[in-house]
Amino acid sequence: MNTNPAGNGEFGQRPATSGPIVPKTASEALRPEAGTPPPKRSRASRSQVVVFMNFVISSVMLMVLAAGVAVYFGKQEFTEPGPSANGDTFLVKPNTGVQDIADQLERRGLVSDARIFRLGVRAFGNDSALKAGEYEIKPRASMRDIMELLKSGKSVMYSLTVPEGLTVEQALQRIAGETALSGDMPATIPPEGSLATDTLRFTRGATRQQMVDKLLADQKKLVDDVWQRRAPDLPLANVEEFVTLASIVEKETGKGDERSRVAAVFLNRLAKGMRLQSDPTIIYGLFGGKGKPADRPIYQSDIQKQTPYNTYLINGLPPTPIANPGRAALEAVANPSKTDDLYFVADGTGGHVFAATLEEHNENVARYRALQKKQADDAAKAANTTGAVDSNVDKPADGGPADSADDSGDAGAAQ
Repeated sequence: MNTNPAGNGEFGQRPATSGPIVPKTASEALRPEAGTPPPKRSRASRSQVVVFMNFVISSVMLMVLAAGVAVYFGKQEFTEPGPSANGDTFLVKPNTGVQDIADQLERRGLVSDARIFRLGVRAFGNDSALKAGEYEIKPRASMRDIMELLKSGKSVMYSLTVPEGLTVEQALQRIAGETALSGDMPATIPPEGSLATDTLRFTRGATRQQMVDKLLADQKKLVDDVWQRRAPDLPLANVEEFVTLASIVEKETGKGDERSRVAAVFLNRLAKGMRLQSDPTIIYGLFGGKGKPADRPIYQSDIQKQTPYNTYLINGLPPTPIANPGRAALEAVANPSKTDDLYFVADGTGGHVFAATLEEHNENVARYRALQKKQADDAAKAANTTGAVDSNVDKPADGGPADSADDSGDAGAAQ
């Protein structure tokens, strides 16, 4: 066995070297030798393009992550209850953009962040779907609730009512005083009797001219429709006379079951050439479209005042209507009751008593005046009043004013 420690390939044998052995000092022998160097980087890995692309990808990933977080929390805020504890009305004017709407909502305290509302609306594809109008926003409404409301167009609705029997001037006063309407009143007053008696529904911002135009158009259509279905033997020359008589019927009674009979009385009198003797025509002749003051009765002396409308003094119909007639009055004149009545007088309960003869009518008038006297005496006793009455004082005709449902409706009582 070879025990030579210097032998090649044997235990403890030093490998052969090609050069001379250089002796080392103790410090050099203890110094660590350099390890294996790392592999050199490739030329591609050192490219500026690659470095930039790595930066871009990292930035994009961070942005996507940040956007995801923003979308999540933005969606939460878009759908959670809003900041307004009481709610409010909110007006969107025509041609208002989403940004302006969002800013106004934030200023009014109806949304917490205008930017989130704007982005939410656009994310749902409703950028151009929000409609003009006035909206009732409920308390704690979320941004999404508000978006859906503005998208629906369900605006707050207002009402304008023109009752039967108002004059055109009185109806225009109502339109002018409606604060939810905009714009000026018409420059010219429409003809008497030409406005529909109706309730109009509208949204804030509608114009006063639109309301007048609507009432004019509706009344013309109604009058034409009813006139086409009139009885064939009416003593009326044209549609203008038809509306005029309907306006008198409208002012004479407010009871629906009486209108056709009141209309028959006037039509019968026209057919016989008798004067209409309608108290409301006296009122219109004295006060015009402004109407009679509520505390002003018709006096006996008023019956003798000459005006173009006083049917106690003129023959036939007055020159124009005296009010805006409603459908019921128009229908009553177009198709009146078939009666021989020529007279009617108030019965003291809001209605009228009808008669075909003057004798019967005078009896009805006497009963009505006796009832008035009794009511006056009872009132005087209740008030504990005394004193003589001057017989020369101008007294109210038939003891009281002639309003639409409480007038004497003499139609011949004056003899």
